[in-house]
Amino acid sequence: MEKRNRPQSDFPKSADAARQFPTGFYWGTATAAYQIEGAWNEDGKGPSIWDTFAHAGKIRDGSTGDVAVDHYHRYKEDVQLMKDIGATAYRFSISWPRIFPDGTGQPDPRGLDFYNRLVDELLANGIEPFATLYHWDLPQALQDRYNGWLSRDTAQAFGDCAGYVAGQLSDRVRHFFTINEFSSFVELGYGQELLAPGLQLPPGQLNQVRHHAVLGHGLAVQAIRAQGRSGTKVGPAEQIISTAPIIETPENIRAAAAALRELNAGYLTVMMEGKYTDAFLAGQGAAAPRYTPEDLAIIASPVDFIGTNIYMAHAYVQASGSAPGYEVVAGGFIVPPPKRPYQPTHASARYPNTELALMLSPESMYWGTRLLVDVWNVREIFITENGVPTTAEGDVEGFDTDRIVWLRAYLTQLQRATAEGVPVRGYFHWSLMDNLEWSAGMQPKFGLYRVDLATQTRTPKLSAHWFREMASRNAVV
Repeated sequence: MEKRNRPQSDFPKSADAARQFPTGFYWGTATAAYQIEGAWNEDGKGPSIWDTFAHAGKIRDGSTGDVAVDHYHRYKEDVQLMKDIGATAYRFSISWPRIFPDGTGQPDPRGLDFYNRLVDELLANGIEPFATLYHWDLPQALQDRYNGWLSRDTAQAFGDCAGYVAGQLSDRVRHFFTINEFSSFVELGYGQELLAPGLQLPPGQLNQVRHHAVLGHGLAVQAIRAQGRSGTKVGPAEQIISTAPIIETPENIRAAAAALRELNAGYLTVMMEGKYTDAFLAGQGAAAPRYTPEDLAIIASPVDFIGTNIYMAHAYVQASGSAPGYEVVAGGFIVPPPKRPYQPTHASARYPNTELALMLSPESMYWGTRLLVDVWNVREIFITENGVPTTAEGDVEGFDTDRIVWLRAYLTQLQRATAEGVPVRGYFHWSLMDNLEWSAGMQPKFGLYRVDLATQTRTPKLSAHWFREMASRNAVV
């Protein structure tokens, strides 16, 4: 079996130049603290909203993050997994309640010590650390005290936390992502009850949560600038509602750019432009967020890069002669709904066979980066997440060929973008290893490594060997 898994070393090299990524391109993997660390109540860590959500039985298969895949105790082994596949970067998240158990006040040095050890281990193995400061594990104390992100006090507490962490780690960590996927933790956690804290707020309150999330981002940017070392870089890591022209004509490309700006009005657009679009505010009516001009200036604090999590195209658009100048004709998971929504009704309609329905749309990798330049002239971009979940059956004996087919298609489109000068600086595969996939539990398998939960043994899948070959050549293989 091991022989079958062994990567080939004699593939022809002649085509590599045509599929090459830029010199210095980062090949990384990504994880989140709650999904992998475990040790949920060790070394002074306070409970997070995800601890509460999981302990209430809200995760589909009854899983919790109490142990997860025990990364807290096995981080040295896991860093070696990264090194073994040639990763040159690692995106991890800082558990806010591990640093500030009560959300604010005195930090617990034991929490920071863990991340100091992790960063040192990464650097000792030639892996660049990229830290995410909020990947959804809000201290439960802040949910209880302030109703979480419904209050601007939480935004301020996050800014304070971000500044403290940057002040402690930026001598070795050069890149900080502020918040991961505003559009997921807000909409699904505060609007649809699907993620922690499991609320369904009315429109006015939900808009205030949206506003406080982007305000927290801006406050974090300012705090990192003030307390981080010289040369520290900062930006968001958003799952942007991605758009693509249904047919690549100049008119449809311009329409896709207009749609990107408007469909992301509540998050990325206000961060990049310092204002909510007129159409967004008109659409919200009396439920529109309450804010001050000072809020908008903070939200628009200049960033060094944009991180974007790309899994699929949310909207295929064509030009329209009437306002807003574009029409969504296909796609899914957006408002307003497209004419032809993606609504899989059975396993065979999904790609691949998995509980999480994703539409195979590799061109989202090209347009999801190219349009950031067209709309906002972004100078530096990171793919902060990209991957595909399979089931345990799909990963039988580690032969996850569906994942390789998926990744090759997406990375071919990413290479197209970099070849045309789109400034993508790195790619982070989601995820290093199978882990707790939030409310979907342990069933969806995103990892390059399989994890036996009974023994915590990590085993490379075929995709891990493929990733190593790609990283070593800096080219699509």
